[in-house]
Amino acid sequence: MKITYRERRIIIVLVLLAVVAGWLIINPVSYESEAPEKVETVDDGATSPLGVTSEGEPLAISILEKLEIKGRAPKTGYERTEFYSNWPKINGCSLRQVIIRRDLGDTAVLDGCDVVAGHFVEPYTGSEMQFYQKSDFSKKIQIDHIVALSDAWQKGAQYKTKEERYQMATDPLNLIAADSSANQQKSDGDAATWLPPNKAFRCQYVARQVSVKYKYALWVTQAEHDAIADILKKCPTEPAVGI
Repeated sequence: MKITYRERRIIIVLVLLAVVAGWLIINPVSYESEAPEKVETVDDGATSPLGVTSEGEPLAISILEKLEIKGRAPKTGYERTEFYSNWPKINGCSLRQVIIRRDLGDTAVLDGCDVVAGHFVEPYTGSEMQFYQKSDFSKKIQIDHIVALSDAWQKGAQYKTKEERYQMATDPLNLIAADSSANQQKSDGDAATWLPPNKAFRCQYVARQVSVKYKYALWVTQAEHDAIADILKKCPTEPAVGI
């Protein structure tokens, strides 16, 4: 029986289909859809479950949530001397001199331990200050405790040892060179009652407060917690310091 050209083509196609089908049966993986490639994501720190920045630093907003929330304890018994009497010496220089030198950075002109001149971008006000002689510093600059000692006393420090209070009061983490008038306005306020007029510094400021309170196991009031949280919401990747 003679096979037509059309029938021959059909036979060839059927044979090819049979060959392909057999090969697929033997090699089933070849026609399975590939699993989508896993995409590696880089955590920017803002929503990290570990509460760290992309560089591995703890987030201030995460540390804030670890602080206990309580009301103020009585101020009864508070005296500055419950923390320290005088600035300690570090390599022969007073801690006050060390903090001024640290915060003026490379602009500081030294005469032994004393900073006698320099340029300073004051953090609380954001103003630029130029100093030409040693006496300018005593008039215009004070060393502020980021967490005021009276505030610390009412939020746990009074229950700690004298040595623990001394460590907190002289810890460079808790000290900053600041404009005298701004420091006086702050007094013993917490973040619920006082924030630096310089809004650009507020994230760093409350991050330092959170860090100090966490380091020394102090608590915050609800109003203080909420005020700090409101600031840190605007800068969720602000790192804690010294932790």
